Amino acid sequence: MKHENIFRKLARWFVRSIFGLKFEEKWFHINSNTEKAREITYKNGVPDDSELIVSPTRQIFNRFMERKFAVFSVFVVVAMFLVVFIVPHFMYKYYDAYTETTLKDLPPTFDLMSVPNEMKDQIKSIDSYSGFTVGLSQEGKVYVWGAASFNATGVNLKDIPQEVRDAKIAFVSAGFDHIIAIGEDGKFYGWGNNRFGQYDIYDADKNLIQDDNIANVPDDVYYGRLDVSQIKRVTSGYQASAILMKDGTLYIWGNMKTYDNMINFIANSEGEPKKGFVDIDFTLSKVVTIDETQSTINTTGAVSKRKKNRAGSGLFGAARTSISGEGTDLSTFLGERKITEIRATQSSICLLLDDGSIALSGDFKDDNVEVPVLEDGEYFIDIEGGNYHYSGVTNLGHVYSFGGDHYYQASAPALEGAAKIYTGAFQNYAVDANGKLLKTWGLSHFLFGTDEAGANIAERVIAGGRVTMTVGAVAVIIEIIIGVSIGLLSGFLGGAVDIFLMRVAEVFSSIPLYPFLLILSSLLAQAPISEDAKLYMIMVILGVLGWPGFAYVTRAQVLVAREAEYVTAAQAMGVKTRRIAFSHILPNIISVILVNMTLSFAASMQTETSLSFLGFGVIYPRPSWGNMLSRASDAVAAINFPWQWIFTSVILILTTICINTIGDTLRDVMDPKSTNDK
Repeated sequence: MKHENIFRKLARWFVRSIFGLKFEEKWFHINSNTEKAREITYKNGVPDDSELIVSPTRQIFNRFMERKFAVFSVFVVVAMFLVVFIVPHFMYKYYDAYTETTLKDLPPTFDLMSVPNEMKDQIKSIDSYSGFTVGLSQEGKVYVWGAASFNATGVNLKDIPQEVRDAKIAFVSAGFDHIIAIGEDGKFYGWGNNRFGQYDIYDADKNLIQDDNIANVPDDVYYGRLDVSQIKRVTSGYQASAILMKDGTLYIWGNMKTYDNMINFIANSEGEPKKGFVDIDFTLSKVVTIDETQSTINTTGAVSKRKKNRAGSGLFGAARTSISGEGTDLSTFLGERKITEIRATQSSICLLLDDGSIALSGDFKDDNVEVPVLEDGEYFIDIEGGNYHYSGVTNLGHVYSFGGDHYYQASAPALEGAAKIYTGAFQNYAVDANGKLLKTWGLSHFLFGTDEAGANIAERVIAGGRVTMTVGAVAVIIEIIIGVSIGLLSGFLGGAVDIFLMRVAEVFSSIPLYPFLLILSSLLAQAPISEDAKLYMIMVILGVLGWPGFAYVTRAQVLVAREAEYVTAAQAMGVKTRRIAFSHILPNIISVILVNMTLSFAASMQTETSLSFLGFGVIYPRPSWGNMLSRASDAVAAINFPWQWIFTSVILILTTICINTIGDTLRDVMDPKSTNDK
């Protein structure tokens, strides 16, 4: 018979695991005349051919392969091991402590960057601050995409009010949990969360909002008194918004607790708005503006036309041309140049100067793409900022991105012909002069959604699986080493050695596992040791407390095996006792040990999961399947954010069931008294 190709063999196994033996025989012609050697049928796992001698190992393998679910379980467990131990090496941007407030509690979604087809060829503006994005077409129609549902509050920003759908909108802007829009007739619209007066001066009970921490929507804005043709910029922050007029008048409102300097920019007691500003944006905690001098970063709201007032202050007191460069005093850096635009991320600002160059100030995260070096004669004509990155268009139509790149939002493609760039929180949209979408890049989806800290659950499931499976594997190895060694010695030597070792095993068996682990974990939590050391101790403790089971099983098998003729023959030949135990008896009982190893592996995983679920195992931010399931203990989270625990629980249940199935099947097929119908 011709040797079978390994790929064909793997394909057969896959078909058998999914569809069963009959489909394997049908699709691969196993019983065809050209493969005479494959015409042998099996009965009770043994070839129905008296002249054919099959090894015990081959019989076990054949019987195992007849169990459809067992074969499927092998594929699942192998695939799970490959994913959790290999994929993390390709998760270049992942780290355990990553958090992002603006992305917390997002459901599984694949449309974070999916511009609706209706506006792809007529884009007027795009804006985003969190997991959803709002877009405006040249026809004045509003579109929303991304994770726009806030389960805890019942708000879904994709439910655009009918009056907005019917109106022709001129400006639109997105905050963390709200959207504002200005119609071409000046009418003001808003929807989403209004808990902090984001878009309405009345609360849900139609009572006027009166709170010292909330700046109400200015009357000129709320009652539609603005001249739309004179609006220069509409922008939003976390729970606040602002409108800047071409004459420098600034209207700002929302949650003043979010921005500690917002009170400096709101209207005075007589309702007169502040004036004298050229541009405005929001960082995570500051309102930042450019005043009429165009030579300072204004965070105080005080406007001075004196040229000498050119210094920045505090966090933004120095400017530089690169992310990693040294800062220079802002007034010295600017010289005679003027600031034309200011764009902000959560912790930094980017200034576009009148000569087309840029200046950076503030802090950047570690994962950054550096500011590009432009060609001779090339300069920026527009800059936009996301949550951690900036993107810009040059006079040559090239697009560049720099800054935070955790979701590859700063990895701009090679592109020409762009006239405008729009940035989302972690996305970018390059548009030509006609408003046609040219290219998008950045964060596009969350397979399993995000957790309460804004971390990617899919990545944490993979990283957590590595922790949970490693704990289970190491614990089982320790159990095998201790338990099998003691079981061999106890069963083979017998006598006083047997009595002593079994009494020791009984002492360890009598220790209540979970109470002991909970007390020990509580003590470790207060000890000045690293998380890695705690994790290693959990592995060792599980192994040290779990070995008696292996000792009992091994001892029982040795008691039977030591009476076998091959043992008697070895003793007669003068073979040493240790060699008989470990070289002759152990190989003959290894099948029983393998069965118990798979069952114990699943049990160790479940124990680690239980401890972490209760808060006594692996501690956040390091992920494990157990601490990821802890969200299910919070009734509110369990109901409103089910994806934060369902995917992890399904994967854990599937893995443990498959491991146990493999163990049970091995036990059946290795038992000569069992049948295929068992």
